[in-house]
Amino acid sequence: MPIDKRSLSERDICTQFITPALQRAGWELATQVREEVSFTAGQILVKGRVVRRGKAKRADYVLYYRPNLPIAVIEAKDNNHAVGAGMQQALAYADDSDALALPFAFSSNGDAFLFHDKTRSGDATESEIPLGRFPSPDELWRRYCEWKQLTETAERAVTQEFYSDGSGKSPRYYQANAINRTVEAVAKGDDRALLVMATGTGKTYTAFQIIWRLWKAGLKKRILFLADRNILVDQTKVNDFKPFGAAMTKIEKRVADKSFEIFLALYQAITGTEEDKKTFKKFSPDFFDLIVIDECHRGSAAEDSQWREILEYFSSASQIGLTATPKETTYVSNINYFGDPVYTYSLKQGIQDGFLAPYRVVRIDFDKDLTGWRPEEGKKDRYGIVVEDRIYNQKDFDRSLVLDQRTIGVAKKVTEFLKGTDRYDKTIVFCEDIDHAERMRQAIVNENADLVAENRKYVMRITGDNPEGKAELDNFIDPESRYPVIVTTSKLLTTGVDAQTCKLVVLDRRIQSMTEFKQIIGRGTRIKEDYGKYFFTIMDFKKATELFADPDFDGPPICIYEPKLDDTPVPPDDINQSEPDDLGGLGELDADEDQDARVIYDPPPVGGIDIDTTAPKPRKFYVGDVQVSVAAERVQYFDPTTGKLITESLKDYTRTRVSSQYASLEAFIQTWTSAERKQAIIDELEEQGVLFEALADEVGADLDAFDLICKVAYDQPPLTRRERADKVRKRDYFTKYGDEARAVLEALLQKYSDGGIQSLEDLDVLKVEPLRSFGTPIEIVRRFGGKQGYLKALLELENALYAGAA
Repeated sequence: MPIDKRSLSERDICTQFITPALQRAGWELATQVREEVSFTAGQILVKGRVVRRGKAKRADYVLYYRPNLPIAVIEAKDNNHAVGAGMQQALAYADDSDALALPFAFSSNGDAFLFHDKTRSGDATESEIPLGRFPSPDELWRRYCEWKQLTETAERAVTQEFYSDGSGKSPRYYQANAINRTVEAVAKGDDRALLVMATGTGKTYTAFQIIWRLWKAGLKKRILFLADRNILVDQTKVNDFKPFGAAMTKIEKRVADKSFEIFLALYQAITGTEEDKKTFKKFSPDFFDLIVIDECHRGSAAEDSQWREILEYFSSASQIGLTATPKETTYVSNINYFGDPVYTYSLKQGIQDGFLAPYRVVRIDFDKDLTGWRPEEGKKDRYGIVVEDRIYNQKDFDRSLVLDQRTIGVAKKVTEFLKGTDRYDKTIVFCEDIDHAERMRQAIVNENADLVAENRKYVMRITGDNPEGKAELDNFIDPESRYPVIVTTSKLLTTGVDAQTCKLVVLDRRIQSMTEFKQIIGRGTRIKEDYGKYFFTIMDFKKATELFADPDFDGPPICIYEPKLDDTPVPPDDINQSEPDDLGGLGELDADEDQDARVIYDPPPVGGIDIDTTAPKPRKFYVGDVQVSVAAERVQYFDPTTGKLITESLKDYTRTRVSSQYASLEAFIQTWTSAERKQAIIDELEEQGVLFEALADEVGADLDAFDLICKVAYDQPPLTRRERADKVRKRDYFTKYGDEARAVLEALLQKYSDGGIQSLEDLDVLKVEPLRSFGTPIEIVRRFGGKQGYLKALLELENALYAGAA
């Protein structure tokens, strides 16, 4: 008897028709076919302190020519759909800019396949093919090679597999995209390539896989990995690059041992202002055939830097630049040197995919920041120096003028926030300079004297001039090390520091550079689930987060470089908007630390010595007796649909989101009351960025999701949870049930009154008090004649709660 396909589920269609068709076409099910492939993690959705993940993107089938080469996606539908019903979904998953970046897409309902072929030009790109004529792996690969014009040598590199240690770890989809595109570009002869990947997305692991495949394929034999911080080189050597083993060395002490194949080097260790310091010239210009430059937006970006000299010396080598933040100004350009990025994976995409942590912003403005401050005539600072008479504003604070009470105010707000969350949450406070970082350390110590008494390292200053602080950097970034908890810094921690458990980033520093801003935000974007790190908070005291509203914040890098003549000076504004790049003669000072910040005013000795008012002006004035207070404070949230901050009020934002989903109050009520699970509607709205817990804090904590929406989106008078529960009790709703069932329903009604509709729809509610006292979940549902009877009674209870809402 023939099978009635229309009675089969989608999974049955896959098992009985699609998978056999693939097998007949020569696809190895064990190695070339993967079913139900989740390639994103599901966006993290934060509800107050409750965190959950949204839905992951999942393809029904992904087909692989080699384990490292996904080549096609298939979207299946049941037989009640047309053959091509899944094509748009398949194309969304295969799309170059959004997901798997695959050349071939298929849709099927078990009758045939609709085939979309991106490699075809001129002819129809979509055609229907019978089940028995699905293309073989070799056929699709041949089409791909012709489309990409791969030579035999390039094909050997492209098909070289990823490194695997047997643990099952494999690159995420975007890492595979970045690796495959870069390997393909280099294999085809491109000498320069730029990879742009947001902080926390695994650039170094991606670089390792690129090098591994090119090295194993024999295409590149001697490789140099360049970085500008020792910690970056050392972490790379012992972690991601460890599989290179004895083939790898770090160039140290200006010794050029040429017997290795993989070389890691610190820029500063192989170059300098003097010719005898330029260790890189001990290698011939053609010694390396591949150079990978980590954080290429830094020293090597400028044409006239000492570090660029290294790249130009080895100009015959293929060069790959890695960065989260390509530098593009009129005078410095990564794109001008490397070309347009071969692949970009942005912070916005990483958050939406669930691989990066979302954020919220607490914006705090002090009165003096908003109105400025002018000293009275003859006003002296705490060291007896007359303060220059002018209006000081936010640009001046902690640069030319210090208001001690402002520093204390920041320390109080940071401490207050941590006391409301967890006082052991790892925190970075970014300050204007080293002097500011030290004063901030002192202020935070005084606000947290109890925890500092337990361990003096609770608060530490980590800046380039301080060996004791820098020695604690490894402990701060180690998830298993409790101390230090709070660190104050200037620029030392802006980049290249893998602070996986950092939950609070404090900005008390004016930031004018988009590059620097992105790097600082990147300190919090890593997720560490086993340590409860799913999102982070940015506490902004100097309006730095206004840069989130800049179209360039998460947009594609655009080259605006204008070559300058040799004698054309770089405008000061352009210099000020980029972080220090070239070390020059900074010696032990870290590449990113502000050297001038160490030149601070030295107070005169005590003892009545007259002050020479004709002496040079101090670098800063220090004023301790001016009161500073908080003028405004607001919380902004990450919008999961746009990737931007929610800058309108929470109520207005909710109203916009709900009205885009439900055209009227009647439409919302009808959907709500007819839904078997109200939680499904709540989840859908949360996916759209509606923050119910934050709304409850603002509008009324005793309102459930239904009444919050009715009040905020449609201006309807709400009922509290208790009022809704009391109305049900007054109707004698439970009289049709026996005593035992009535007792359960009464307990459920109380649960609703305490916690809202979500607490009813979770069967785990039967495992907690007071429900647990009625017996096991199985024993409880038996009081209603079984599970279906219980669910029916629960649905009737919910309907009773919202009866008359229309």
